[in-house]
Amino acid sequence: MVQLIVGEKGKGKTKHLLDKVNNEIKTIPGNIVYLDKSTKHMYELNNKVRLIDVSQYAIEDNAEFLGFISGIISQDHDLQQMYFDSFLKIAKLEGQDITPAIAKLEKISERFGVDFILSVSLNEDALPEELKSKVLISL
Repeated sequence: MVQLIVGEKGKGKTKHLLDKVNNEIKTIPGNIVYLDKSTKHMYELNNKVRLIDVSQYAIEDNAEFLGFISGIISQDHDLQQMYFDSFLKIAKLEGQDITPAIAKLEKISERFGVDFILSVSLNEDALPEELKSKVLISL
């Protein structure tokens, strides 16, 4: 499953994402990975959550990002959830249609049983119609 936390920059999406991940780590049996554009939120995450600073890897486009995600999943058979903060930036999708990337994540989710929760810097009304059903929180 893919879920979206949407709203313009500065609306508090990261706080909601951090709250959700820190609550989920207490209840789910599997592992959680949190991808971000830096290590800024390292001390706000439960120490059982694996933080990956995507900026440290030479990811140049969305296809490479999706390959990176597949690589993470292939290395952890207990992986249950992945959180993407600043999704448009880390996935190299700023100013682009995110629908194909979300569709690909949905296929990966179904195939490997990993849920994706994404922080997306777009208002809900700016989302393509087919993605609005995936909105978990709109700010």
